[in-house]
Amino acid sequence: MADSSAFRGDETDRPQDSSGRRLYNPYQDLQIPYRTLYEIPTSPEFLFQEESLAQRRSWGENLTYYTGIGYLAGSGAGASIGLRRAVLSAEPGDTFKIRVNRVLNSCGQDGRRIGNRVGVIGLMYAGLESGMVAARNTDDWVNSVVAGLGTGALFKAANGPRSAAVAGAIGGLMVGAAFAGKQVLKRYVPI
Repeated sequence: MADSSAFRGDETDRPQDSSGRRLYNPYQDLQIPYRTLYEIPTSPEFLFQEESLAQRRSWGENLTYYTGIGYLAGSGAGASIGLRRAVLSAEPGDTFKIRVNRVLNSCGQDGRRIGNRVGVIGLMYAGLESGMVAARNTDDWVNSVVAGLGTGALFKAANGPRSAAVAGAIGGLMVGAAFAGKQVLKRYVPI
């Protein structure tokens, strides 16, 4: 069995100056005469132990993550829908250039349209979820389900109250099902 200190680097071999700062030389193993020392912080990353236990992204990271994932997923789904539509609408006398042009135009149009919609849904969901965490001062599944309800209702609010209520219920059910599936995977699938 290999010594684990060889893989992570033993902290006792790092030089310290008189003030107790840890110094790091990235070239120490390469026998290069050029020596640059960097200060490594000695303080803990989190001030309180509870902060280190909570594994949560900040609201800005959450906003960027859900919006980006939504846009990419929507663009991919829209491009595949556009590809299917372009292939089904091909005519027997079309040249190869016309078919490729039709596929590219259709994929781009549908991908852009659906990607933007799903990206906006991700943006609203992330904002509502971060707002719920800040308002309730707790991070649990209720925040996510309520954010899903609110996102569906806000996204379809312009179509009327009935459509908003149905979309809100669908959003809440989708988030609830995602959380239930995540818990089942954590419990029954070894990683």
